[in-house]
Amino acid sequence: MELANIERLLEKYLNAETTIAEEKVLKNYFLNDTIAPHLEEYQTLFGYFSTSKNERFTKTIQLNSQKKNWKWLYVAASIVVLISVYSGYENMQQRKAEKVYAETIDAFQMLSTNLNKGTVAIAQLQRFEDTTNKIFKQPKRNKK
Repeated sequence: MELANIERLLEKYLNAETTIAEEKVLKNYFLNDTIAPHLEEYQTLFGYFSTSKNERFTKTIQLNSQKKNWKWLYVAASIVVLISVYSGYENMQQRKAEKVYAETIDAFQMLSTNLNKGTVAIAQLQRFEDTTNKIFKQPKRNKK
């Protein structure tokens, strides 16, 4: 009868339906020397559980501190900021240069317009002088 009970408990154990008390009964049975021949394969399983329970880990565990190396992040952020400032400065200088160029073009345009007005006025004065010379018959002056 005990063998039938062990087989029923073993079936429940393999289906993960046993209680802790039933598992203790199985462990005690398989730790004895009198085991049915067809159940000997389970002896190593329960024997392993009892020997592994007594094992202790004696080495010290070295825990690595999970300090992040923020120095590299600071360096990278500094480089990004410097590049941004430099490119912004270059962009600003480019816009200033374009503005100065546009103002210079406007000044040259105004100068050209005024010089053209003066050239027209000088041409009119030259005609006036030529007409006056014809009327008063004065000789033409040599242009130098």
